[in-house]
Amino acid sequence: MKATLLNIPNVYRQIIFIVCLVACILFKIDPPIALLAGLVIALVVGHPFLQYNKRATTLLLQVSVVCLGFNMNLEHALKAGKEGFFFTVCTIAITLTAGYFIGKKLRINKNTSLLISNGTAICGGSAIAAIAPIVKATDEEISVSLGTVFILNSIALLIFPTIGHLLGMSQVQFGTWCAIAIHDTSSVVGAAANYGQEALAIATTIKLERALWIIPIALLTAYFQKSTGKIKIPYFIFYFILAIIASTYLPVYFPILNNKIGDNTLFMWVYQFGRKGLVITLFLIGSGLSLKTIKQVGWRPILQGVLLWIIIGSLSLAVIKGML
Repeated sequence: MKATLLNIPNVYRQIIFIVCLVACILFKIDPPIALLAGLVIALVVGHPFLQYNKRATTLLLQVSVVCLGFNMNLEHALKAGKEGFFFTVCTIAITLTAGYFIGKKLRINKNTSLLISNGTAICGGSAIAAIAPIVKATDEEISVSLGTVFILNSIALLIFPTIGHLLGMSQVQFGTWCAIAIHDTSSVVGAAANYGQEALAIATTIKLERALWIIPIALLTAYFQKSTGKIKIPYFIFYFILAIIASTYLPVYFPILNNKIGDNTLFMWVYQFGRKGLVITLFLIGSGLSLKTIKQVGWRPILQGVLLWIIIGSLSLAVIKGML
């Protein structure tokens, strides 16, 4: 059993967990609140179904992101992707370079430093999962890297919308900023969804475009490492693109899709399912944390992650706000 603040029978842990999960499904709960609820469950009570959590969160996040595509316009998505392309390339290069030197300065294990840098530069846990087998990372190196990225992801989801409002950022500005400066897709989408509809569309598009850089970065890593490890490609991104295309063109050729079923059209119901799925995903992600994970990470990897986060967050914010 993982470390928690309370030691209660498993049956009560299961009941508490299921009640909270059902509440996330039935009631309107903002993404940050869902994450906080999951964190409370994890640290106070403990996740009673932890062995299924990773697979459930991965699948549900991918399905939810694809569903979000059914409320997006292809022309707008292409515009956001085009405008964010050069920005994405520059920030990935800066983050990976800074991560290399910070890791050396802090004397962090080479693989751990590389995984944290890639997780920060590209898309959090997905990038770590793609690079880890190439560099033959150990379970401990992977756990420390994932723990570092996850802790910072959780903080970002909670504080980014507040910072955005304090700085008077527009929907476009915030969507771009969180797609660049927040590590994992789940937290990017969660923060943007909490900020507004337009921010969500822009953040999701730029973040998933960014995630595609897993492929060339993984190939380059394999080349320099002379590795034959298998590269994990995030195929769900291509389904997301298909969803945007369907959302843009199918209602034109099949007007019946514009008819409402209850309060919404069919595609809007699918989109709402994606929004709800995201809330549940964030609850599950939060509930997957443990005191053991926090202790295992240690201060050096956390410091590397924080420094990289400050660099990429402040630089991207300065560019977006027109300071550079």
